[in-house]
Amino acid sequence: MQPGIEDQLGLYQKRIPIFTRSVKGPFRRFKTSVLVLAYAIFFLLPWVPWARPDAPAQAVLFDVMGRRFLIFGLTVYPQDVIWLALLLFIAAILLFFVTGLVGRAFCGYFCFQTLWTDFFIWIESKIQGERPARVRLFRQSWNREKLLKIGSTHAAWLLVSFWTGMTFAAYFAYAPELVLAFFTGQAAAAAYITVSILTVATYAAAGLMREQICTYICPYGRFQSVMYEPETLAVHYDAARGEGTHGRASVRAGRGIVVERRGRERAESTVVQERRRINRNSGERALAERHEQGLGDCIDCGLCVQVCPVGIDIRDGLQYKCISCGLCIDACNTIMDSFDFPRGLIRYDSEKNLALPTPAPVKLEWKRLKIIGYGVALVLMSAYLVYSISTRGSFDRAVSQIRQPLYVVLSNGEIRNRYQIRITNKAAEPQTYVFSARGIPESALDLGHFREVTIKPGHSGLVQASVHLPPDLASRTQQFEILITPKGKPAETRVEVVHFDKPSLRP
Repeated sequence: MQPGIEDQLGLYQKRIPIFTRSVKGPFRRFKTSVLVLAYAIFFLLPWVPWARPDAPAQAVLFDVMGRRFLIFGLTVYPQDVIWLALLLFIAAILLFFVTGLVGRAFCGYFCFQTLWTDFFIWIESKIQGERPARVRLFRQSWNREKLLKIGSTHAAWLLVSFWTGMTFAAYFAYAPELVLAFFTGQAAAAAYITVSILTVATYAAAGLMREQICTYICPYGRFQSVMYEPETLAVHYDAARGEGTHGRASVRAGRGIVVERRGRERAESTVVQERRRINRNSGERALAERHEQGLGDCIDCGLCVQVCPVGIDIRDGLQYKCISCGLCIDACNTIMDSFDFPRGLIRYDSEKNLALPTPAPVKLEWKRLKIIGYGVALVLMSAYLVYSISTRGSFDRAVSQIRQPLYVVLSNGEIRNRYQIRITNKAAEPQTYVFSARGIPESALDLGHFREVTIKPGHSGLVQASVHLPPDLASRTQQFEILITPKGKPAETRVEVVHFDKPSLRP
């Protein structure tokens, strides 16, 4: 290795600040809509009231001490862990399904890191100005203006980060009481620790590290290629159209078109002036002149790079850093419109379509074995989850036979079997359960000095039961039924079939 090489290579690349330019278009509007909806749900949900007889009036409450999750009218207990498993499975399959169709659309529009980073960038632009102003502010020496704007930006970031942590904690306690206790110094230590950690984590991830989270920490960007297929739609630059035979070139005033390749930063005012001049000769004529000279449609304005939140140049091809947010599409289409060039130089398209001599109109190709398999699994698991939730009873029960010993022959000749009945109350209020038997005499079921038991919400109870049968009846009894009925709710009676053991008959 040459001297000095080790000094140049580090464990990671030093972050180069990215100053994104604002852009308008359908993808930007969609991102903003998702952001507003996600923030409304996250920040407002803990404050939605929901009356309950045994818990605070909060629509969504994760009651850790009570070992239950309260989600509107649904109460979820640890015994419902199958629902969590189904949700995780559905989330994973949905991620694979969407990726197989439209690449990293989840990263571009729905990921928490993307949503918070997008909002932090918006705050930065409102305080420090548009991209040229932010670049100038970054490069200038520290003075009163820089100190005020940079300080205000970070203060606003910290405020948003703090309220993000506070909102998260509000899901685990009654929100009004928690906020009051927090600011009066009466909250539990866990609340202060949780809010502090989340404040620092949100501030660092969305304000300081930003795209480095996606590049170095998030594993999804690394293994996404496993789920890509030639038919997968992703953000692509149409190199054949954009480069032509002589490459891309900018437009110079007064001379129509000249070859000026690989230019990077172009001032927005210059682009506007060129747009006005070239429109005088019409876009079609200008485009024809470029094609005659072997030039592509890309004018090398660099706006696709300037709007990218991860700072890549999509013209270099598909890259693992790309989160498929589509902002470069909005930027490119804006420039194409200003010159009366056809749209779609940068677009959602598939590698298969772009490889054709003449690309066909973009379409979603879902008729593939992998996509159909994901879709079928997604529908089946979602249907089963809905069915499981909608048909869940107000209690769980389990009857097991005590097998040491399997049976006992009493002094009067009767055969005795013992059973253990476990009941978990999943209702929102205490419930009393009544026990009875079917298939044997009612008097044969012995539950001690009681025939019913009361269990608190979310708790379980154990009942020991014995069954005594005379020898002649025991010889004819293979199994019988134990009925468990919530008091006052006969329609919710549950039946458990149990076996009755006795001595084997000898010839």
